[in-house]
Amino acid sequence: MGNEASYQTELCNHFDQEEIRRLGKSFRKLDLDKSGSLSIEEFMRLPELQQNPLVGRVIDIFDTDGNGEVDFHEFIVGTSQFSVKGDEEQKLRFAFRIYDMDNDGFISNGELFQVLKMMVGNNLKDWQLQQLVDKSILVLDKDGDGRISFEEFSDVVKTMEIHKKLVVFVEHGQEDLNA
Repeated sequence: MGNEASYQTELCNHFDQEEIRRLGKSFRKLDLDKSGSLSIEEFMRLPELQQNPLVGRVIDIFDTDGNGEVDFHEFIVGTSQFSVKGDEEQKLRFAFRIYDMDNDGFISNGELFQVLKMMVGNNLKDWQLQQLVDKSILVLDKDGDGRISFEEFSDVVKTMEIHKKLVVFVEHGQEDLNA
């Protein structure tokens, strides 16, 4: 994992050295196979994540090299987006990326359907979900291009103050990832 103390200046200014040390300890606890990276199965050991249908998407976003696992560097960069010191736009961009599955800078009808399907499971029939997606696109798509841009997404999501909910606390004396 390297020298954890160097990560503060190297990666972000959202965590202090003590917070990075604690995150390193939590990371090592989750890394059951001691591979230096976390698989989805290792992430799923956290009870808080077991019922979250979007964990796979979050891991995809954290996994910047696309190898299917999250190393410590990716873990720190990923979790820094949820720091109380993180800015609103960074948190909104993270939320946007949950839906922008192909990373083209837009949320398409199909992407919105896929992510909402992850969230609702079989609680809605596909045709009902598609109606919801179509109506959402009609309402949110201000420029009429049939997709949702980051700006269109932000205009709606900012009013919900979602950035205030996307926060991880790295408490002093707490060694687990109970955010």
